[in-house]
Amino acid sequence: MRHRPRTGYLRARRELVRPEAVGVPAQGNRRVPGLRREEVAFLAGVSSDYYVRLEQGRDRHPSEQVLHSIAHALQLDEDATRYLLQLAQPKSPGRKRPRRPEKVSDGILTLINSWPLTAAYVHGKYMDVLAANSLAIALSPFNAPGHNGILAAFLEPEMRELHQDWEDMTARVVPYLRSVVGADIDDSRLVEIIGELSLRSERFRTLWARQDVKRKTTGTSLLNHAQVGPLELHYEKLLIPGTDMQTMITYHARPGSDSEERLNLLASMNAPDRNTTVPAETPADDVAHKRTGQ
Repeated sequence: MRHRPRTGYLRARRELVRPEAVGVPAQGNRRVPGLRREEVAFLAGVSSDYYVRLEQGRDRHPSEQVLHSIAHALQLDEDATRYLLQLAQPKSPGRKRPRRPEKVSDGILTLINSWPLTAAYVHGKYMDVLAANSLAIALSPFNAPGHNGILAAFLEPEMRELHQDWEDMTARVVPYLRSVVGADIDDSRLVEIIGELSLRSERFRTLWARQDVKRKTTGTSLLNHAQVGPLELHYEKLLIPGTDMQTMITYHARPGSDSEERLNLLASMNAPDRNTTVPAETPADDVAHKRTGQ
């Protein structure tokens, strides 16, 4: 039910706020990390009893105004506030439709394959890789169709060797996944991914428990590639219109930089005989089976 994840979210975010950061004197023995419930209530301008009911899930229909006030008290940014509002929306009682196979359009396939010096790939809502050009696969074999980006980031040792900024990268990818999935956290595919990561990665468990939400769509990745050495690449994440949250990710180097020279060398070393494409239909379940070899 919707109110249950919302309560966990409010508690997790409350515990991350430093009292002194919001003008609350950190005096005496504090039995809880972060803010107390009554302190959040005071900062949000609501009664303590009401906030307790809200956090415990006993008030399931808070107004948008109240939620914005609580978001401000908890210092939530725009992405995190949007997520809180999604959690508060009533869940549709209708039956869930079966998950459809994800297909990348021919136009997008043609586009990414026309960029010999720009690495580009497409992933679906749950970060299953659906399509990639040859340079993206040359950067990392885990960018190829049949892999899942977030599973690879935490579970594949090669990813930690590749990413010089692995700690920062993993700290970005978890809030990004939560922002893309939104409030539908009981989806079977997401439950499968979160379950595997929670069992196998302590770092993931720590990051997921924070309940951070952030859709960071541009930035820099620091790589140490086995073939060409260090690369500083700028990435962009572009949502593809008319799809169920399919996203195109591109990587390019600053013009005239050493990284551009190395990226061009990597492209020449891995020039394909033919375009790399994804099959016409790639069910998410098939993606998981390919990754595990089952």
